[in-house]
Amino acid sequence: MPERDEEWTGLMRAANAGDAVAYHRLLASITPVLRAAARRGLARAGQPVDQSEDIVQDILLAVHLKRNTWNAEAPFAPWLFAIARNKLIDALRRRGRRVFVNIDDFAEIIAGPPAEETMAARDVTAHLNGLSPRQRDVLQSIAVDSASIAETANRLAMSEGAVRVALHRGLASLAAKLRKE
Repeated sequence: MPERDEEWTGLMRAANAGDAVAYHRLLASITPVLRAAARRGLARAGQPVDQSEDIVQDILLAVHLKRNTWNAEAPFAPWLFAIARNKLIDALRRRGRRVFVNIDDFAEIIAGPPAEETMAARDVTAHLNGLSPRQRDVLQSIAVDSASIAETANRLAMSEGAVRVALHRGLASLAAKLRKE
C-alpha cells in the first residue's frame, strides 16, 4: 500500500509538471481501485453495483478538474480517496433511499385481481369512512388516488400546510384504530 501511494504521488507530481504519459499511467493505475471502492460503497448502501462506473467517471473527472488543488508535498492517495468518498456520497444522495427489486418475482401479483372490488379495497373504504370528512378526503386523494399535496390542496380548497396536517392526523388516527383491532 505505501509503495502504491508513493508511486501515485510521484506520477501525480509528474503529471502536474506536464508529463502526459505519467498522467495516463496514474489514471490507468487508480481506475481499478476506484471501481472496486465504488462497488463496495454501493453494495454497503444496498444499491446495485452496476452503477459504479458512473461514480468512477465522476471521480476521475473531479481529479482531472481539481488536480491543481492537490498539494504536491502531501501524499496523493488521501486526497484521491476524499474525492472518491464525496462523489460516492453525492451519488447515493441523488439516488435517495431506493430498494431495487426484480419485477419478475412479482409478475403474478402485478397482474392483480379481477376488476371487482376486493376485500382489501372494502377494508380501506371502511377505515376511511371512520375518519373525519376532511381527513377522509385528504387520505382518499393522496393515498388512494395518488394525488400530490398541491393537487389535493387545490381540489379541496385548503392550504398545503392544512393538507399535510390532515394527512398526518388521518394516518395517526388510522394507525391507532388498527392497533386496537
